[in-house]
Amino acid sequence: RPLLLYIFLFYWHFLNALFTVEAPRSLYTVEHGNNVTMECTFPVNGKLKFRDLNVRWEKKDELKKQVYLLLKGEEDFESQHSDFKGRIKLLKENLSLGQSLLQISDVKLRDAGFYRCIIGYGGADYKTIHLKVNAPYRTITKRVVCGGHNEWTLTCQSEGYPQAEVIWQNKDYEDLTDKANTSSEIGSDQLYNVTSTLTIKSRIDEIFYCIFWNKELQENTSA
Repeated sequence: RPLLLYIFLFYWHFLNALFTVEAPRSLYTVEHGNNVTMECTFPVNGKLKFRDLNVRWEKKDELKKQVYLLLKGEEDFESQHSDFKGRIKLLKENLSLGQSLLQISDVKLRDAGFYRCIIGYGGADYKTIHLKVNAPYRTITKRVVCGGHNEWTLTCQSEGYPQAEVIWQNKDYEDLTDKANTSSEIGSDQLYNVTSTLTIKSRIDEIFYCIFWNKELQENTSA
């Protein structure tokens, strides 16, 4: 029996060595809300026989989440995980070229992670691809309120991920951050909604800057 098992394993490895799935890129980085197309390739000799082709993309979370399934040339959306409903497209016209191109539209933070592209076509093989999702603090909403007696309340608000630090400066780049009050809450799709308020006594022609510093991305946005 051990000999039979050894022979079986030998032939299994031999067959799979002939059929190899490749990933031209092992890492994709995309901005929240944008689209991404991930690719893996497989050997096609001659004309593609769709009836013999199985394509599966899955996301490796605590549980495996089915992203896309093509069984014997037929798409199956019944078992697709709810996270991906309505946002997944496989570019089927590229399959005959040996390319499995998976498009995710309106990328969410929760889409980040590791994906498996599994192809069965005569042999079977898979590759793992890493998707990273960034959410820079692109747009800052500003508000200025006069409290009388030359007192002003300046507010800056923005959304992104991970949580940003807000730095305040005047036109001489003096740091006023310790005079500000900054709070954050997790809003839609795990994005941080960060609001920072600075109350100061000032003339009407002064300039102040609020800077959202995203340490993880080493990136700042200012207003």
